[in-house]
Amino acid sequence: MDKIANPAPGFQRNPDKVITIEPYAGTVTVRAGDTVIASSTRAKVLTEAPYPAAFYIPFADIDFDKLTGTEHSTHCPYKGDASYWSVLPAGEAGKDAMWAYRHPFDEMSDIRDHGAFYASKVTIEARPG
Repeated sequence: MDKIANPAPGFQRNPDKVITIEPYAGTVTVRAGDTVIASSTRAKVLTEAPYPAAFYIPFADIDFDKLTGTEHSTHCPYKGDASYWSVLPAGEAGKDAMWAYRHPFDEMSDIRDHGAFYASKVTIEARPG
């Protein structure tokens, strides 16, 4: 087995933890009101109990002109350090609405260059393909 260069400390301490990342067979669209923020046929679904499943959308399918980076950050022992963006068309309600792991731990490399959105701050529509 190849040595992991950037291992997740969470998985080292809790090897039974399960996080799955699978392609979503359909289209995921993110809106703030009538404004489309992201739309993708290449989204991934990350499932991690006890949290709701999250759609991770490739950066290339996100309109970063409608976002602004914030100083907020969080740390996950399984995924790494998350950066946040606010959704400008949503105003204050869109503060820190999108997060991404720019340099995830090796076990979560499938979400590198992908962003996820809080369903409580924007509208996320998933249409099966």
